[in-house]
Amino acid sequence: MNPYLLVAVGGALGSMARYGFGVLVGKAWSSSFPLGTMLINIVGSLAMGLFIGYLVRTTPAWQADARLFVAVGIFGGFTTFSSFSLDAISMIERGEIGQALLYVLVSVIGGIGALYGGLVMIRGPA
Repeated sequence: MNPYLLVAVGGALGSMARYGFGVLVGKAWSSSFPLGTMLINIVGSLAMGLFIGYLVRTTPAWQADARLFVAVGIFGGFTTFSSFSLDAISMIERGEIGQALLYVLVSVIGGIGALYGGLVMIRGPA
């Protein structure tokens, strides 16, 4: 199957699941604390670990398509944090501790800084 189609369909499903999950959490928890996003990141990361662990353990013939549809598509649409977590753990497992730490710090600090920079560019300084 076309790899772009696998990612696109999986991504649409993951995005819809993220929205639905966020709505459910918002109805159950009315607070300014971003509980929905936090839970989505944790659940998505757990699901990614279970799925990739399964693929590594079983190595099915359909592994490449499944990885695109589920890991990149569904989990990527649900939360990119799961992909971020998988990248970090993969580096740690390869013994690349320094690179993993750099990746985590630059991604988190750089992402927050870039978002703030974008807001300042549009809105002006706070």
